[in-house]
Amino acid sequence: MKLWLVAVGQRQPAWAEAAYQDFAKRFPPELRLELKACKAEPRAGRSAAQLMAAEGRRIEAALPRGVRRVVLDEHGERRTTLQLAARLQAWMGDGRDVALIVGGPDGLASEIKASADETLRISDLTLPHAFVRVLLAEALYRAWSVSANHPYHRE
Repeated sequence: MKLWLVAVGQRQPAWAEAAYQDFAKRFPPELRLELKACKAEPRAGRSAAQLMAAEGRRIEAALPRGVRRVVLDEHGERRTTLQLAARLQAWMGDGRDVALIVGGPDGLASEIKASADETLRISDLTLPHAFVRVLLAEALYRAWSVSANHPYHRE
């Protein structure tokens, strides 16, 4: 199975790219994490709705056909590490690849949200987008480590 992180924003700070890559390379061959970065829409003179619509079209184009769509949104379900591990196991049992979708600074277009198979909340805090990628990669790796009885997770 493959986990796709589909996120708005192509250029991230070097520290974020290095941290994301560090976690992405830890995944086992049967569960790969791949990033698909979509170009952010130029902000000048456009409404938030216009920006989200344009970015939504880019996200839609980047999504592999038939994937389970998991939208990251401030109104999504909260999950503990153990709950995320259980979701990851369920996803793996489903047989489809999973796309975790992160919007731009204005959020996600309503069409993308409506197409979600599920919606998760990564934190109650407002986080920089670069940090979200790192945090999500780490959380998914930790969830896998729980499922695999790997010593990375300690409780």
